[in-house]
This record gives sequence, C-alpha cells and structure tokens, in this order.
Amino acid sequence: MAEPPFLPEGEDHTPPVQEDSDPEWPSSVVGPSRPRLFRVLGPGLVTGASDDDPSGIATYSQVGAQFGYGLAWSLVVTYPLMVAMQMISARLGRTTGHGLAGVLRLYCPSWLLSGVVMLLLVANIVNLGADLGAMADALDLLLPSARVLYVLLFAAVAISMQLFLQYTRYVAVLKWLTLALFAYFAALACVRVDWWALARQLVWPDWKGTHAAGYWTALVAILGTTIRAC
Repeated sequence: MAEPPFLPEGEDHTPPVQEDSDPEWPSSVVGPSRPRLFRVLGPGLVTGASDDDPSGIATYSQVGAQFGYGLAWSLVVTYPLMVAMQMISARLGRTTGHGLAGVLRLYCPSWLLSGVVMLLLVANIVNLGADLGAMADALDLLLPSARVLYVLLFAAVAISMQLFLQYTRYVAVLKWLTLALFAYFAALACVRVDWWALARQLVWPDWKGTHAAGYWTALVAILGTTIRAC
C-alpha cells in the first residue's frame, strides 16, 4: 500500500473555498433555456386573438363598406364596455376559480343557470356558423367554388386539430397563428385613411346618417360582435 504524501506541519491543507468572484469556478446560475415571455403566453394570448373572429371581421368590414366612418363613434361606447366585461370575467375566474356558469351554479337558482347556458349555447352555435361562413366567403374570393364545400372543409380541419393533435402542439400552432393579426398593420399601411374625417366622426358624428336603411341593424351587429365576444 502506498504511503500518504508527506505534509509539512504547521500549514493549512484544507481545500480552497469557492469564490463567487473567481471566473475559473463554474457559475451556479443556469440561464433559461427559452425566453420566459413566450413560455407564459398561452390561454390569454390565444383567447385575445380569437376574439377577433371571422364573423367580427366580416361585420366590421360590411359596416365600414356601407357607412364609412359614420359608425366610428360606436368605438367610444363599445371599447369601455369590452374592457369592463373582460376585467369582470378575469376577476371572477381568478377569485372563485370558476367560470361564469360555475359562479351562477353556486349562487343562483338552477332555472337561471339553465336559461343562461341555453342562451350561450345558441349564441355560440350561431356564431360558429357565422365564422365558418365568413371563412368560406373569404376563400371563395380567392378560389371560387361551392361555399358549402368550404364550410365543411373548415369545420373538418378545426375538429380534426382538436381531436387528433396533441394539446401542447395544438397550443403552439394557435400561438403562431396569432401573428396573422399583424395583417391589420399591413392593411393600414397600404390604404389611405382620412384621419380628419375619422376624428370628426369619432367625437361629433353625423346623425343624419341614422335615417339610412340598415343603420340601426349595423349598430346592433357592432354591439353584438364586440360585447358578445368578451
């Protein structure tokens, strides 16, 4: 057996203590493997982007094509309502841990809960049909064909992605699809906007346009597609 090495007496032979300031020692801090922002963006990002659904785009486009800036004043009314509805819904979920239906089930009679759920079911079915129809109309502008086939195609794609695609992969696909919202900035850069007329109609609308056919119907459509989506 080999003898231990000779150690002079009176010397400190303990191993040196690691110094944080020593660049030769490996750092104990491990950097993130991916940006934290992209990791935390999830349901909020997808939900916010899905609020801008095809039926809403079709509604705003038709109203703008028919009345121009005549209904721009509705933004002053609908935007605060939209923000208030989203804040109320978010705080209800954060405080109680339940959705609106769950809160109604806890604190309201069953008949009220059933009525609200049925109304929500009908509204979602109608809105889903409007979304499929709007997407079919958009694709029909590029590739004219039978709209019914396009409706069935989009419905089949949406159902297949939910049933057969892994949830994490599906969420990643939806996150990347939110980049389509930048098309609004591209459209704004390509079209000519009369900012003076827009500002004037926003704060001092021309009430003579209220007598036009379909004016109040368009206003109801704006309120419905804006507040309902919240």
